[in-house]
Amino acid sequence: MNRKTMMLMFSLFLLLAGCSSNEKDDSASESQLEKAESKMDASISGNKVQEEAAEKEGVTDERKVIHQAQLELKVKNLEKAQMKIENKAAEYGGYVVESNVYREDEELVEGMITVRVPEAHFQDFLTDSEGEASDVVGRNVTGQDVTEQYVDLKARLKSKRAVEERLLAFMKDAEKTEDLLKISSDLAVVQEEIEQLTGQMKYLENQASYSTVTITLSQDRIVVPGIDNKELNTWERTKKQLATSANLLLKAGSGIIVFIIGNLPILIILGGAGAVVHWVIKRRGKR
Repeated sequence: MNRKTMMLMFSLFLLLAGCSSNEKDDSASESQLEKAESKMDASISGNKVQEEAAEKEGVTDERKVIHQAQLELKVKNLEKAQMKIENKAAEYGGYVVESNVYREDEELVEGMITVRVPEAHFQDFLTDSEGEASDVVGRNVTGQDVTEQYVDLKARLKSKRAVEERLLAFMKDAEKTEDLLKISSDLAVVQEEIEQLTGQMKYLENQASYSTVTITLSQDRIVVPGIDNKELNTWERTKKQLATSANLLLKAGSGIIVFIIGNLPILIILGGAGAVVHWVIKRRGKR
């Protein structure tokens, strides 16, 4: 083996050793990069979990409870009590949903009022309404806790909004018409779901922020016979009686005149016959 051959083999050995060292360095660098990325992902995931837990805890602290109440009251004056209750609801920032009055007969009047008042004034409004009654016949108060349902809707809404943002980003980068149409279809479905979730959350918020109170009112009326002014009108009654008497007299006189004139021939014959009979009897008495 000559000297040139030995130099060539030594150079080749150095080259192979350098490549092996580079590959090891690259492998080590890639391994470190993967570990860093893994740690970063774990950190991000941990932060997200902590944020979601904190957010859920914050929402849970503000519990959402839907309160409803039914009152059955007896009142002395239904119209006045109804007006005061409606005014009190408006005073607390509420509003009347329905108001009805029923008159079954002269002795019984009933009414029903449905109002919605802010949750903060719920108990105060119940106390004020019962204060208008002469007797509280019935009272029923219920509460439905919808906090868990609300939190679930909020989490789903947040997830759908994240999907919406990704689809919008994909739509900007889409180059093919087919991809654009597919993304648009998926985006429309997601946006519809977002609208539904938003509507459900608003409904729960409204139901929890305003309490519903239904009040049944009844009034027992004592009917006192009144004085009929028509029966006490003496002058009118006198004129009426005078006219009735005059009519009777005129009717009787008219009947007599009609009877005499209408039966005059018969009366003349009967009168003549009577006169003859009277003359004969009188003559016989003289003899």
